[in-house]
Amino acid sequence: MNAPVLVDAHHHLWDLAHRPQPWLDDPDVASIRRTFTPDDLRTTATRPIAGRRLHGTVVVQCIAEVAETEDLLALAEQEPLIQAVVGWADLTSPAIGDVLDQRLAGPGGGYLRSLRHLVQGETDPDWLQRPDVERGLGAARDRGLRYDVLVRDHQLDQATRLAERFPDLPQVLDHAGKPDIARQNTADWERGMRRLAAHPQVVCKVSGLITEADHAHWTTADIRPVWDALVSAFGPERLMFGSDWPVANLAGGWNRWAATVDELLTGWSDSEVHALLAGTATAFYGLAPLAGEGDAAARTT
Repeated sequence: MNAPVLVDAHHHLWDLAHRPQPWLDDPDVASIRRTFTPDDLRTTATRPIAGRRLHGTVVVQCIAEVAETEDLLALAEQEPLIQAVVGWADLTSPAIGDVLDQRLAGPGGGYLRSLRHLVQGETDPDWLQRPDVERGLGAARDRGLRYDVLVRDHQLDQATRLAERFPDLPQVLDHAGKPDIARQNTADWERGMRRLAAHPQVVCKVSGLITEADHAHWTTADIRPVWDALVSAFGPERLMFGSDWPVANLAGGWNRWAATVDELLTGWSDSEVHALLAGTATAFYGLAPLAGEGDAAARTT
């Protein structure tokens, strides 16, 4: 039997010589204003978690451009490490169905498993409930796609209403809804997470937490209360590990986050560890079965 493996369910890639990333113009992210490739990830992600080494990944869009999604799909066709793509499409477009059909039938289209929009940047408190957005979400659902929900802690009510209105659309909350770890202001966030977790079609990525903490001074003790709240709300079988690399480099990087997760998993059963580190992501995104872990994977789906 092969060794248990690790799936990174959330990371990014960009080639600034090929496609600009305007958000990187922010001085606060100057340290990651360069190109990041799959080889960079391989070189960086060397720290195992619970004895598991990186086996496969889900790469996630950064900008609201179909062209970037096409780039990622083409890269997935060539790069064995990438097992799925979370892309972008204009959900408000009347032609969304045709656009999705083209992406799915185009180069690398079989790797498109989910869509995402940066709802965190929308000022409309009901953006996910707009009729045109809901029409787009229905088109995604009808084509077997999932939806990655990217909201901040004060927008969790939108995510809960989405779950209520789309019980048949598999949804994953990115970065655990971005709790305010730096200021230890998480009481409202925790209440919102419990409401969202009441919907069984919703799972959650344990990712992006270190960049919501104090970048320079965070410790495992700062992360643990949020981690414990997530485990209590969702249970291990509805959580999935994500690195948010290379954004994670702003607050310590892939290996430091991996070491923190390893510490936080102390006392977990093998099946619980498997769910968070591979099984939940494999089931949610429809990834290839994990070699040597068929029985464990079956227990988490």
